[in-house]
Amino acid sequence: MLVSIFNDVIGPVMRGPSSSHCAAALRIGRLARDLVGGEFEEVLVEFDRQGSLPTTHASQGSDMGLFGGLLGWDAADERLPNSPQALREAGVRVHIEVVDAGDPHPNTYRLSLRRGSASRFVRAISTGGGMMEVVNVDHFEVSICGDCFETLLWLDGDGRELAGWLEAEAGADAVLLHEAGGRQLVEVKGTGFVPDDLIHSLPARFAIREVRRLRPVLPVLTRRGTRVPFTNCAEMLRHDAGRDTPLWKLAVEYEMARGGLTETEVVARMEEIVRILRRSIAQGVAGTHYADRVLGHQSGRFEALMKAGRLLEGGSLNRIALYVTALMEVKSSLGVIVAAPTAGACAALPGAVIAVAEARDLGDAEMARALLAAGLIGVFIATQWTFAAEVGGCQAEGGSAACMAAAALVDLAGGTLAQSVAAASLALQSMLGLICDPIANRVEAPCLGKNVMAASHALSCANMALADFDPLIPLDEVIEAARQVSGQMPRTLRCTALGGLSITPTSRAIEARLAAANAAGCTRACREC
Repeated sequence: MLVSIFNDVIGPVMRGPSSSHCAAALRIGRLARDLVGGEFEEVLVEFDRQGSLPTTHASQGSDMGLFGGLLGWDAADERLPNSPQALREAGVRVHIEVVDAGDPHPNTYRLSLRRGSASRFVRAISTGGGMMEVVNVDHFEVSICGDCFETLLWLDGDGRELAGWLEAEAGADAVLLHEAGGRQLVEVKGTGFVPDDLIHSLPARFAIREVRRLRPVLPVLTRRGTRVPFTNCAEMLRHDAGRDTPLWKLAVEYEMARGGLTETEVVARMEEIVRILRRSIAQGVAGTHYADRVLGHQSGRFEALMKAGRLLEGGSLNRIALYVTALMEVKSSLGVIVAAPTAGACAALPGAVIAVAEARDLGDAEMARALLAAGLIGVFIATQWTFAAEVGGCQAEGGSAACMAAAALVDLAGGTLAQSVAAASLALQSMLGLICDPIANRVEAPCLGKNVMAASHALSCANMALADFDPLIPLDEVIEAARQVSGQMPRTLRCTALGGLSITPTSRAIEARLAAANAAGCTRACREC
């Protein structure tokens, strides 16, 4: 699946502390719900003992997102914090178990859904930034990413004739035949479902046992024959051929090709994201409250002291710190945020862009262009590497956010394409090896400090690039270096709450205090599951 700015990099619009946990789990739940036709009485959720989820699924929102998805809710639904209780009230029995499954990916979900004697099995992975992939359905190896309409047909006998017939008659983008243990599953991918009249005609010709339809969960769909002009920075520079096209314009060109969108549609989508972000910043500064979090409301006092001239003079840096803090507080109170590129690193890029744009008296249109520029740098990262801290540590989240934000700020300042790319390279180079070690197993601290650091670092790197500092190492090589570093990092330092600050005595004490408060007040109902 080709990376999309709106699918993989700037988005989803969501609630929850973590996109890898909340948004991806919700999308997995939505697909699993469709797989059983929305009707099930019992669900068993299994996590591999060696993965990241046994220690993080409750506190980082996997349960909340997964259960919301099983209920068919959206990632920004205001009911999400109560999804575990709502699922139980709907009569569904929920079991969560830790097993020795040997799953190769640390963010693996195994779901068994039952209704009466009928059952369905799903194995899926969260790949970072809210993206996911269903890799197994009823023990058939598949690849379902939620980027198209899926029609699944179980049948008795040889499915090759059915697959060939559907390929000729259904107008699908792809027809795949899966085999497992002598059984057959035909998967049809397209920009729409296999039409009803064709489905109704099948039993007369083929031994169809069951048909299920899975709706897309991503905003930008994949179409047959999709081609993009470039997938890495070197290809982009060759494509530009010295014309010095602004990075945001190249981002628009990329997303037009990827999503079949017009330039107006691409820009309008990003402008709507800017409006969401600005509302979230205002909400954060005004004050947020949530029982189950480590840090309280701090951005309001920061703003008051900043306006009173009682902080050290920092130019745009103080406004950046204010906006980053406000967005992180909204995230931690389960308000609406935009994963950019992840929820854990949701504040660095938009906080930097909006603060600097306001300081330069620029409006939503200019902010949207800067975010598009950042989005294209994110495409190169996501294509070559990952945004998942469970795979790459915080260098994959905060490091990527700094890299993207630095390029965005150069674009915002009217810098050249070469300067935008140089800023991105400079920013990521200095954040290799950054670990992920959330205090008390909540995505708040040191995440707040790392978001402020990423945004501040981006501003410095943008200015260095505008002054034509030499990054030395091309961006693609820096991304590859980050990928290699992630493979050398121990599992304990990659968002497992098993290393760094997460295992300090104070962190453990805060976690115990929050757990006791939850048990007493049921502020997080999923702990009862």
